[in-house]
Amino acid sequence: MPKAAAPQTIELPKLEIKAIKLLIVGDSPLICHAWSEKAKREMLDKQMKKAKQAKEAKDPEEDYRASLYAHPEGGFGFPAVAFKNAAVDACSHIAGVTKVEARGAFHIVGDMAKLIGEPTPREDMVRVGMGTADIRYRGEFREWSSELLIRFNTNVLSAGQIANLFNTAGFAIGVGEWRPQRDGSFGMFHVG
Repeated sequence: MPKAAAPQTIELPKLEIKAIKLLIVGDSPLICHAWSEKAKREMLDKQMKKAKQAKEAKDPEEDYRASLYAHPEGGFGFPAVAFKNAAVDACSHIAGVTKVEARGAFHIVGDMAKLIGEPTPREDMVRVGMGTADIRYRGEFREWSSELLIRFNTNVLSAGQIANLFNTAGFAIGVGEWRPQRDGSFGMFHVG
């Protein structure tokens, strides 16, 4: 009978968590498209097999207002997860850090990043299911910025690498509608 192997000790390096603030500065306009209460209600009604209501008349001003994200402290915001997803996806454009490593190496504090800037309404022609054209009214921040508080594990990434990751994300991925990742040029940013 072979001798049982001696148990091995596994040593895990102590987590070294630090926090940095990054100022994200928009390089191109940011187009918002929050799910309106009306759209969420219509989706839920469809899933619950409720009778379809007659289509309401389009209200451009209401559609514009509903496209904006409110920040819990007042003013406007944008989902923090959009910035994290952009930074994680930016790993496809740099060597040495995988998306899996990045996803666990840093976190943005809070659900909603506060936007600094004033929105204006915009009107766009879009294609929806089966190639049907429609008009969308959304909020656009022509000049915008946001300060992100990021907690990160220094055993995986340094503060400089985090900043570089966000710079790459702002150029190659972007956030919001019609961003570079989706063949557009909106929602681009850099670390200020």
